[in-house]
Amino acid sequence: MGHRPHRVVVLLLEPSIGYDAVIPVQLFGEAVDDRGRGLYDVTMASLDGGPVRTSSGYSITPQDDVSALAAADTVIIPGTQLPGPRSEGAIPPDVSAALASVRHGARLVSICTGAFVLAADGRLDGRPATTHWQHADALAALYPDVDLDPDVLFTDDGDVLTSAGLSAGVDLCLHLIRRDHGTEVANHVARYCVVPPWRDGGQAQYIERHVPPRSDESTAAARDWALRHLEADVPTLARRAGMSLRTFARRFREETGQSPGAWLIQQRVRHAQHLLEATDLAVDDVAERAGMGTAASLRAHLRTHVGVSPAAYRRTFRGAAV
Repeated sequence: MGHRPHRVVVLLLEPSIGYDAVIPVQLFGEAVDDRGRGLYDVTMASLDGGPVRTSSGYSITPQDDVSALAAADTVIIPGTQLPGPRSEGAIPPDVSAALASVRHGARLVSICTGAFVLAADGRLDGRPATTHWQHADALAALYPDVDLDPDVLFTDDGDVLTSAGLSAGVDLCLHLIRRDHGTEVANHVARYCVVPPWRDGGQAQYIERHVPPRSDESTAAARDWALRHLEADVPTLARRAGMSLRTFARRFREETGQSPGAWLIQQRVRHAQHLLEATDLAVDDVAERAGMGTAASLRAHLRTHVGVSPAAYRRTFRGAAV
């Protein structure tokens, strides 16, 4: 079977957020197989194929017009200040027609305020979504049928994915590469781009606060220790932080956007995924090393968070990993 890269089209809508627009091109462009062949074919498109003005004043000249959408496997809409979706709850007819040309089965992805465009076209009705925390209230008011989660860095609902603001687009693109080709390829891209392969927590940790926590009241040291001792429980982490359980839980949520228990489970599941992909360890050993204790616990958590059994996960990602 011949090598066929996954076709990604980045649809620029004026005025576009330039930073958002270049994230997919850079990250997907660095994903290669073991023979150095690109795993993605990435192109930019505008409605008419002409230059698109950005919110920063410069323009981006894309390679394609909207005809490229019909052949896309993934369509990405970066952040935009397009007035209809952003302030009127309406989508321009030409944008709606462009989205209608996307073939059935293709993924739709938004970065930052690109979610307003998908919401205006009804693509997010009844589905989980997020956007930049600063614009979350506006999206919720304009599109009440969207299941908005303003605290997460990105959402994945299968064929529709959304990210929070700006750099969260990096998190989402790495997630897509990981989903398509496994951790090894995604980590290679992250290392090349000098970014973390995965950021913990959600947007809550980046929201402006008038009084920042004192460094001696941070949970960071306890979190760092927990990554090396995944079997630890929340009371143990609170003691290491020198806080009462209640204070620790409150401070933890302020800093990460998650409860300590949810964060711990997330770390255990993530480490278990890595071990299933990168090693031949038995499921019982994976469970122990990931801090879950038993294979039954691993199976339950993996099915809850990933939707598959350890064996199915290993088959999928060991097979997909390059």
